[in-house]
Amino acid sequence: MKRKINLGAMTTAMAVSLVIATTSGCSTQGKSPVLQESTTVQESSETSAPEKEFSPRKLRIAYMPNMGSASAIIAARDGGFFDEVGITAELVQFQGGPAEIAAMASGDIDISQIGHGAHALCIEGQAQIFGLDLYGKSDEVIANREKGIETIADLAGKRVAVTAGTSSEIVLDLALEKAGMNREELELVEMDANGAVTAMISGNVDACASWSPSTNIIHDQMGEKAVTLAGNADFFDQVAFPGSFIATESFGKENRETLVRFYAAILKAMDYRKENVEEVCRWLAKEIEAEPEDILATKDNYEWLIAQDIKDSLDDGSLKRCYESQQQVFLDSGRIPEKVEAEKYVMFSVMQEALDLYQKLQ
Repeated sequence: MKRKINLGAMTTAMAVSLVIATTSGCSTQGKSPVLQESTTVQESSETSAPEKEFSPRKLRIAYMPNMGSASAIIAARDGGFFDEVGITAELVQFQGGPAEIAAMASGDIDISQIGHGAHALCIEGQAQIFGLDLYGKSDEVIANREKGIETIADLAGKRVAVTAGTSSEIVLDLALEKAGMNREELELVEMDANGAVTAMISGNVDACASWSPSTNIIHDQMGEKAVTLAGNADFFDQVAFPGSFIATESFGKENRETLVRFYAAILKAMDYRKENVEEVCRWLAKEIEAEPEDILATKDNYEWLIAQDIKDSLDDGSLKRCYESQQQVFLDSGRIPEKVEAEKYVMFSVMQEALDLYQKLQ
């Protein structure tokens, strides 16, 4: 049964080589972070065979109401992949990753899916990453032309809505840095995604940093008045924008086998999503009571990964480099004070075990 908690708080056609171009980033020798030369997933004898009956497990799973956050979860539930591993999913809606992590810390949520921005909290030790979901480019900094704004520089002294700890906030910071500006030159107003839409359309703020489907709604409602000043694609040479599955360190230690089962189901759902993205859009629209056309309009805002991509990126080390290059952006911006080894907050071994189980489930 769906519950909603409002606590405030990317494209299949996209050229994968754009995801990361730097040698310190996700790709190696010009390859994308995960779409490497295809190889066959090998079975492992270390994971329980699928014919063994799984103990039933109910999980409270946090998501945000967009394809970037919810699509794999919805596909796993409605496609029956959670059923295959004995998991019952209770989905709980949030408006941002930091709020999801806070709910996990309080014990109200078991597993969350977060966007790029909230990964900084994982680096700080508040949660651990145990599965890569996708890469996105749905974040934008949008302004109102009628307020005399055409470029990032024009944001000086303007009211800008932002949701702290999100990937859209990172895009705003990167855009300001590129323009030689800083946050102190703006009047930043903390809002969740829904609030930013209302404030932009009503003219109560001059600009906002948000993500789809909110950005689609703003463009639809404001028409030519809305101008995009920056987006994820402007910074693919610096950082990837991953969506990841996370849990607290304590939950992961006590429920490792559950995380493996969960991510194995997600891997099957990722394969299904890649081939049936429009169907998954409709499933999500029903779940969040949105118009299907609004969700379908966002289907090209993400790089839809599959299980083979995860295996390839684990095998060649590019997945680790992705998270390392992401961390470098947080370091460069001062968001985190010092470097943390990726193995301290990314559970690569859980991803491998889930891949082994995924193969046995085929």
